[in-house]
Amino acid sequence: MTALAAVVLALHAGVFLVLGVNLVAFARGRSRALPAPPEPEGGAAAPSPAGVAVSVLVPARNEEDNLRRLLPTLLAQTGVAFEAVVVDDASEDGTWAVLQAHADPRLVPVRGSGPPAGWVGKPHALYQAARRATGRVLVFLDADAELRDERALARLVGRWARHGGAGTALSGLPRYLDRGPAALLTSLVPFAILAALPTPLVPRTKSPGLSAVNGQVWVLGADDYRRLRPHEAVRDEVLEDVMIGRYLKRSGVRLWVEDLSGELAVRMYRSFGEAWAGFRKNAYLLAGGRPAPFAAFFALYTLVWVVPSALALGGAAGLAPPWAAAPLVTLVAVKLGVDRWGRFPLWVSALAPVTLALGAALQLDSAWAHARGRVAWKGRAVGGAEEGR
Repeated sequence: MTALAAVVLALHAGVFLVLGVNLVAFARGRSRALPAPPEPEGGAAAPSPAGVAVSVLVPARNEEDNLRRLLPTLLAQTGVAFEAVVVDDASEDGTWAVLQAHADPRLVPVRGSGPPAGWVGKPHALYQAARRATGRVLVFLDADAELRDERALARLVGRWARHGGAGTALSGLPRYLDRGPAALLTSLVPFAILAALPTPLVPRTKSPGLSAVNGQVWVLGADDYRRLRPHEAVRDEVLEDVMIGRYLKRSGVRLWVEDLSGELAVRMYRSFGEAWAGFRKNAYLLAGGRPAPFAAFFALYTLVWVVPSALALGGAAGLAPPWAAAPLVTLVAVKLGVDRWGRFPLWVSALAPVTLALGAALQLDSAWAHARGRVAWKGRAVGGAEEGR
């Protein structure tokens, strides 16, 4: 146990280094001045046949409640000419009625009939939205998001423009608003990025493995989108955002990952059960999506984030020296650092060992569900010709 504890502590030291680098990079990114957002074609202040500066593209599959939060914050934006193209992806609730209730000319509702053979739902919905877009800049936004103030869209596009605009893509982490038991699982989203991915290396390396696009929010120039057609390239991928990140990197686009919590907030799930079902569809795929890569990922995850609790129990039972509990302390410290950035409640950090053990259980549940072909979301099977996101 002593040697095992030393190995885990060494791994945690590397995690602390990655976390520190990311938090410093996020802070510096937020402190830099932003350029003005691009002007629309012809200088128009509102959507026109000549096009607008920004097209916000939103896929909506059974998003009645979420759109009621998002649309007022989106249509209140100032400082940039924009249109919002929202595709109702064959919803079975009141999504279309919510869209029809808004008479704002900047809102472009599109009623889809669901994905055709060979496509999954979200890529197809965004492909449809992009075909209707007239903006010079495309902002891809999930329906469970909300903009945090009336200048948020202008700042978001300004952050993309600061990195050069054409030939670059911007994504990042929003503020997560989930509370209650669902926050235990949602807190793993920023944890996976901040504690594992050195974000400053993403735009500075050519490796597709060091790429990141968060499908909740990302920005790309319209010319680059039409040239590369990323949603067509990943038409059958459930993890379309991960695959788009790798595809863009291979295609020479520079990816930037930033702190976008000042511009955007996301409320992913309303309950623990809904969160579990939502993450179940992706966890196995994120861990490799095939038996061998999954086994390797799960073994490493268990060593780094589950074994510390077992070592602490061994120390308490006198089976190991007291310092064998040190990895549990560093585990909580890492989770606390991420949670402080994300402004999750302190009780979420206090339950870090539980949350990370749930992460391991979720991976196993996801692998088993995918093996049996029994993963569904929002009334659609995940995998094959349909997706559930």
